[in-house]
Amino acid sequence: MSRVTLIILCFIFFRVEVGAQTPVLSVADSLAAVGSHHEAIQLLENIETKNERIYLKLAQYQQAKGLDAKALKNYRKVLDMNPDRILTAIDYGELLIETGKLKEADSLFGRLVDKYPRNANFQYRMGLIRERQKDKMAEHFYYRAIGLDSTHQAAIYKVARTHMRRNKFSNAIELSQKGLQAAPNNVSLLSILAQAYSVSSQYEKAIPVYENLIDLGEESEFIYDRLGFAYYRTGDLAMAAENFKKSLDLEDRNSATHYNLGKIYNQLGDPEKAEQHLLMSILIKKQPVDAEFLSLGLTYKKMKDYKKALNYFEMALEENPDNERALLERAIAADAFFEDKKSILNYYRDYLDRYKDIGNAQMIAMSEYRISELKKEIHLSE
Repeated sequence: MSRVTLIILCFIFFRVEVGAQTPVLSVADSLAAVGSHHEAIQLLENIETKNERIYLKLAQYQQAKGLDAKALKNYRKVLDMNPDRILTAIDYGELLIETGKLKEADSLFGRLVDKYPRNANFQYRMGLIRERQKDKMAEHFYYRAIGLDSTHQAAIYKVARTHMRRNKFSNAIELSQKGLQAAPNNVSLLSILAQAYSVSSQYEKAIPVYENLIDLGEESEFIYDRLGFAYYRTGDLAMAAENFKKSLDLEDRNSATHYNLGKIYNQLGDPEKAEQHLLMSILIKKQPVDAEFLSLGLTYKKMKDYKKALNYFEMALEENPDNERALLERAIAADAFFEDKKSILNYYRDYLDRYKDIGNAQMIAMSEYRISELKKEIHLSE
């Protein structure tokens, strides 16, 4: 027991008369204010004849202490004594939702909606209950909340998130912007807005929103990763690399981030760092990694190290024999590395035999042209 609590209890002993409930409530409030909820609860429970104020304080202290079942019983007692206590009804209903007693919560907020049909918060809570019940009517209540209060942040977020899930990105953008006019620093809506811009390829608009989130303290692997990708798509490779590195500072086992950073370093002309991150991506990833091996092959092809490029293209095909690009790139690397024209011809034929009728038209044309040229070279050399 703390010194403060002891002083308060001494005050109770000397100053509080038996049955004097108002001073007892004041002392209980003082105990709760210093975190002594257990002592405050004991004090109120020892009162023999309790009125609705005592039961309400007990419910509030018990809820703060995590004694939800007892708190619910005492909230119920208060409402039985005085059904018109709207704020108590709201606290009781929210605790019902929090503890998963959705049927009782639905009944309570349903009555409040009937009595106060123009209260947006009651409509929102009905939506929350129905959502947790997997009831499609949830969306109806969220829309009604917005209809009553066009700035209702929680309802706007719920509907905007639904638009995102349904790939209605323009609707998500419009609704998020509407909510942000009333609360510009609502990080939930800023996150929806940034993601909606990204998935609809509006990367220039996404960048300042992600940066705003970071300025508001929302630093995370996810935010930096999305920001890095947005910069990559706008062609700012330096800023893309910087943000991907910040993402890895927070979570260094993200295969996709290593992969994207590897591709960027390849484009920036730093093959050593490109290889480092692409290999990390491969080590982390548990599914087929043909794309990573293909990128490594392209890195060495760019450096004119055709032996290593050929090796990585082979590894890509071992991971995924259906990787069309890897099959053609293997032929191109072999063309540059080997001197035996007949062997090189077979690499191109391997590609064409498989993809002549189903492959990429430009890649097929390239292969057919090179096969024609190789045949001429072989004929002239014989």
